[in-house]
Amino acid sequence: MTSPRRPDAQRSTPELLAPAGSLQMMRTAFAYGADAVYAGQPRYSLRVRNNSFGKLEALEAGINEAHAAGKAFYLVSNIYPHNSKVRTFVEDMAPVVALKPDALIMADPGLIMMVRETWPDVEVHLSVQANTTNYAAVRFWQSVGIKRIILSRELSLDEIEDIRQACPDMELEVFVHGALCVAYSGRCLLSGYFNHRDPNQGTCTNSCRWDYKVHDANEDGAGDLRRCGSEGGQDGTAKALGGGERHEAGQRVYLLEEGTRPGELMPIEEDEHGTYILNSKDLRAVEHVERLVKIGIDSLKIEGRTKSPYYVARASQGYRRAIDDAMAGRPFDMRLLGELEGLANRGYTDGFYQRHHTPEHQNYLRGHSESGRGLLVGELLEVDAATGFAHVEVKNGFGIGDRLEFIQPAGNVVAPLEALEDADRRPIARIPGAGKRVWVKLPEGLRPPAGEPCFIARML
Repeated sequence: MTSPRRPDAQRSTPELLAPAGSLQMMRTAFAYGADAVYAGQPRYSLRVRNNSFGKLEALEAGINEAHAAGKAFYLVSNIYPHNSKVRTFVEDMAPVVALKPDALIMADPGLIMMVRETWPDVEVHLSVQANTTNYAAVRFWQSVGIKRIILSRELSLDEIEDIRQACPDMELEVFVHGALCVAYSGRCLLSGYFNHRDPNQGTCTNSCRWDYKVHDANEDGAGDLRRCGSEGGQDGTAKALGGGERHEAGQRVYLLEEGTRPGELMPIEEDEHGTYILNSKDLRAVEHVERLVKIGIDSLKIEGRTKSPYYVARASQGYRRAIDDAMAGRPFDMRLLGELEGLANRGYTDGFYQRHHTPEHQNYLRGHSESGRGLLVGELLEVDAATGFAHVEVKNGFGIGDRLEFIQPAGNVVAPLEALEDADRRPIARIPGAGKRVWVKLPEGLRPPAGEPCFIARML
């Protein structure tokens, strides 16, 4: 039974922390319930691409707007730098720190030391990249002035609770949704190997998510192993890793072929901890929010700074409801599983939070995930109050009679589409795909306020 660090009556509501790669994403996250956002400082964070906050003007606008709304804005500076970046760090960060972000999210001890020496009043949060997996490490970082620890993704709920009980005065943050790395807490070398773009320097090409084919080396020929540089025996077969004996099922050697590199076959090597080259499912832990609230976690984090505004809207809305329900003592709403299923994903997992699910529990979750799903079909641009139609930018095909979910900060409405017009206001029955703008008849009484980010999904 969970023993929270604070009595239920005194339990604090955890912060909902959402990703922001642009001002539009930040505004959408706040509109749909996020308490804070995090954005990258490009030269020193692990997300260089799709980041409009690389310009000081945009960063200043984002921080000021967040603070005016009573929200927090955290700046990510979590690379493990080589010497060239260490030499420029303080000079480059001085104008950034002057904008007063609420905290810097950091991983490298040297850079953390430089921040503590140069700007002792700046709050530092320890990045997940630092792989904090135990309470002793939390206590160490607390002793050097770290304000918050973002715990490793490789922890179970019980392990997280152990850390909370051992470190009751440290702020703790965990990831609850988004992409999972195939390497330990994101410390991956795959992109650097393929494209000479180092994930740990912010230029990851997500090589783990490319299209791979698996070949049986025993069928394709041992020459393939030698051709791709594997250490093999005189007979061309791969040696067991570390010189030990393989399990009987591990005697076969398998080769991996990436879609854009036909004929370049790489051996899949595995040790007692597993194989690390194929992509992971995405994290979805919304069903564990209640337990995390009881444990006393301070911040629940959504991954995805390079994702779309729709992604951040849907994810923030879902986890906001889960947090509010948990704080109010309401049972978990299983419909959230299906709503989050509508986001682009590679299949969902709850990661390491719960090590082993029973088949019955897996089927239960899957059944709810497959019901109530929606596909993004449009983004609202403006509303014609006189006619009750909305001008919509089309993302996927839909037509009259489809059940549509109108997603807005004030709450979602599901209704069949009764009328549709093309860009010239001529009636049509269906729009086949993305890239156009149409006029959609809104359900009776639905009039989203001007300027609010609103989306339309087709129920599947």
